[in-house]
Amino acid sequence: MATENDALGRNFDEASGLKDRSDEQRWDRVVASHQPLFHLGIVELWHYRDLLLLFVRRDIVSFYKQTVLGPLWFFIQPLLTTAIYMLVFGKIAGLSTDGAPAILFYLSGVTLWNYFAECLTKTATVFRDNSALFGKVYFPRIIVPLSIVVSSLVRFGIQYSLFLLILLLYIAKGEVSPTGAVVLLPILVMLMALLGLATGMVFSALTTKYRDLVFLLSFGVQLLMYATPVVYPTSEVPDSVVQFLNWNPLTSIFESLRYAFLGVGTFSYWGLAYTALVSFLLLLFALVLFNRIQRTHMDTI
Repeated sequence: MATENDALGRNFDEASGLKDRSDEQRWDRVVASHQPLFHLGIVELWHYRDLLLLFVRRDIVSFYKQTVLGPLWFFIQPLLTTAIYMLVFGKIAGLSTDGAPAILFYLSGVTLWNYFAECLTKTATVFRDNSALFGKVYFPRIIVPLSIVVSSLVRFGIQYSLFLLILLLYIAKGEVSPTGAVVLLPILVMLMALLGLATGMVFSALTTKYRDLVFLLSFGVQLLMYATPVVYPTSEVPDSVVQFLNWNPLTSIFESLRYAFLGVGTFSYWGLAYTALVSFLLLLFALVLFNRIQRTHMDTI
């Protein structure tokens, strides 16, 4: 009797094992916490492209939802900021614009800086702002930072169309002469996006444990703007300071943009190469830190 029971038990175990193995063979995706630190998951991101577009749409709609003026704020914000800079830095401080029309000089800098600052500040709080969503369902966490960069790019495109419209008016008057470097605009925007994404991902990993870094970041972004030629040309900066200013990878982007569209400022391929190198290395470091933190971030948020 015991022999028959043992035989039945073995047969049951073997049948259960075969069933388990057959279930495993039907799985088409395995979610594991241990992934390479440099894992980007391009194929997985492609599978979740619909979710990425959904996040982008959510970010854009929520920007002007329940507002009186709606999408007009895309144009009002940069115009008001430009007007204030023209008054403070142009009229009161008397800073030069290297001969470029003041509205184009400040509007180009404000629009580009807003894109970088928005990518950085919103990405820096990804884990904290989406902790409830991350704890309920699995999807590649890097989709959220990417959606911020893409949705901010849409807003940047809308705002930059305003700059191009005003630029065409000044070109028609013969006051502005763009250069052939305008073809580098996609590269300049891509470098700006990479810097904002990488820096934001580094802070997002750190703010899961050190919440006070959020306050430091908001203050640091304001200081960084004045350490970048956003509202002033490098020609107004002493030579001893320009050497330190050139270490800022953002400097070559703003200078190249104004040289391309306004024909003022300086342009250097070496400066852009340095910016590209810093962006690539910073992105690698951000991926390592981001992938490491996302394994255990639910335990610290």
